[in-house]
Formats: sequence, structure tokens, C-alpha cells
Amino acid sequence: MLDYDLHCHSTVSDGLLSPTELVARAAERGVKFLALTDHDDLSGLAEAAAAAAQHGMQFINGVEISVTWRSYTLHIIGLCIDPNYKPLAEGLHNIRSGRGARAQLMAESLARSGISGALAGAYQYADNDGIIGRTHFARFLVEKGYCKDVRSVFKNYLVKDKPGYVPHQWASLPDAVSWICGSGGVAVLAHPGRYTLARKGMGQKTLRELLREFIDLGGQGIEVVCGSHTPEQYAEFARYANEFNLLASCGSDFHGPGESYRDLGRLPDFPLDCRPIWLAWETDPSPATEQGKAERANR
Repeated sequence: MLDYDLHCHSTVSDGLLSPTELVARAAERGVKFLALTDHDDLSGLAEAAAAAAQHGMQFINGVEISVTWRSYTLHIIGLCIDPNYKPLAEGLHNIRSGRGARAQLMAESLARSGISGALAGAYQYADNDGIIGRTHFARFLVEKGYCKDVRSVFKNYLVKDKPGYVPHQWASLPDAVSWICGSGGVAVLAHPGRYTLARKGMGQKTLRELLREFIDLGGQGIEVVCGSHTPEQYAEFARYANEFNLLASCGSDFHGPGESYRDLGRLPDFPLDCRPIWLAWETDPSPATEQGKAERANR
């Protein structure tokens, strides 16, 4: 088992546990290196870092940025970021500012399908109103008995061509990678196996085009071992990592008990030929240095 978990969520975005509770659960399950990667928001990092220090755990500042690339919605993780880097903070603020309008449109779309009260219901599940999203709507629909669990809601209501889906223009890929790298961080393509462009027979040529652009912009990593990947996908994305000279990342994408593909501290080892993402900061400590912080503050 890996003792790293570099992708998880708290109540700051769409997780069920507070940053402190999340860190405690990770520590109980043997995680020694943890990154909190809430969607488009950095406000849980200080609390999580303090909790990690109490547990003797090494904490890594992270974020998961929502991106629109061509017609696809992607997620780019930033690891070892500087949360005080102004362009990153401003960019995430701009992303969050569009979520409320999108939520209103989602509720209106669901209402046309006979589901009323979805907006207020979703907000009841959002500790952070600025990060209202599909998971909060999904929890409301489960509560009302429309589906048995969150995954079923996504499949039947909240993906493309379903009643509650609303397309949205997120950050651009160049912007997201620039914010991460400019802050001294490492950019990682999250859970590639969940994107249609990565599925066999559905455009792996497009995935290669994405990876080339991502690398040209400064991207360094790809999630190989993650909660939603199968063992076959571990091997598949390890091959992509080697083909494109990318570092391999790992993360449960844990959102909470009963709602996650895999619990914290339950990630299997990488395929043997992978180079792990932590080589990026073990060999280049600049993101954590005072000099690096000062240089970024002056940009």
C-alpha cells in the first residue's frame, strides 16, 4: 500500500469531512503524506496543515482546478502550491464566481423534469456556498429518493444529455497550469480514466493531443493510481506516463465514507516502472523555500 494520498476533498468543496476530520481519518489509515485538493478553493489548507502537524503527517498544499479544454471538462491538480500566490487565488475566485449561476440553471433544468426545490436542497449540503456543485445536487436527489446513491444520480441526471446537466466554461488549460506552476507547484492531470477522450475506441488520439499540450504548458504529472481507476487502468496510464515522460501521481479522490471509490490509505502500489510525482519536490525544493515565496510575491 502507498502511504501517500495526493487527491482528496473536505467540506470546503464537496467532501463530507472537515479538513481536521479528513486528516485524522487519513492518519488512522496509515497515510504519512497527504495533499488536500479541494475544488477551486484553498481555504481549507491552513486548517488541514495544522491538523497534519498534530498527527506527525507531512502535509502538501493542493487544489483541484476545473478546466475546459476543447469541449471537455477536465480537472488539473496542483501540488506543492503556494496559496498566497496572487494569480492563483484570483483565478480560483473567478471560477467560484460562476458556480452560483450554473447551480441556478441546473435547478431550473431539474424543475422542468419534475424535480422541484433542488437549488435550496443542494445548498443545504454545501458548507461553502461558493463551491456549490453537482455533488451537492446529487446528495439532495438521493435524500429525495430519486436514486440510491450519488454515483447513480450522476449517471442518470448530471452528465451530458441528462436533465440536470448544464455546460459551463471553466478555466482554460493554459491558465490553470500557469497558476499552478507560477505558484511553485506541480501540475497533474487528475483521474484520466474518467474522461471519454481516454476511453478505448473513443479518441485516445485526443488524449495524446491533450498530454502534449499539457506538457508544453509545463504539466509534469498524471494520476496513475486513483480511486476510480481499475488495475488495468493503473497499467494503462503508467504506460502513458512513461511514453510522455510524466511523473506518476496517486490519490483516492476521497469525498467521504460511503461516497468514495476508495478510502484514504487504501491505494495500491504503483506499477514497477513508474517514477513517482514526489520526485518533483524532493529534487527541487524551491516551492517551499523562502526565496521562492519572495520571488512569487513580487510577480
